[in-house]
Amino acid sequence: MKVNPPKATFYLWLNIPVKSDSIKFSSLLLEKANLIVTPGIGFGKYGEGYIRMALTVPVARIRQALERLKKVL
Repeated sequence: MKVNPPKATFYLWLNIPVKSDSIKFSSLLLEKANLIVTPGIGFGKYGEGYIRMALTVPVARIRQALERLKKVL
């Protein structure tokens, strides 16, 4: 997945790497990886094709989430 490091926030915007919309992809991550992400479409039409993740937990939990994400991809 392509990610641009945030400059002044604790959110990451990740492009969806598969042919899907942001709501379906977010649902897939919840079902298959127990990850909660925000569908980009919730932020307007330009958010479609992305999901948003909040970096509000310890680094160890973020690494764990990324490992789960890799298993789904």
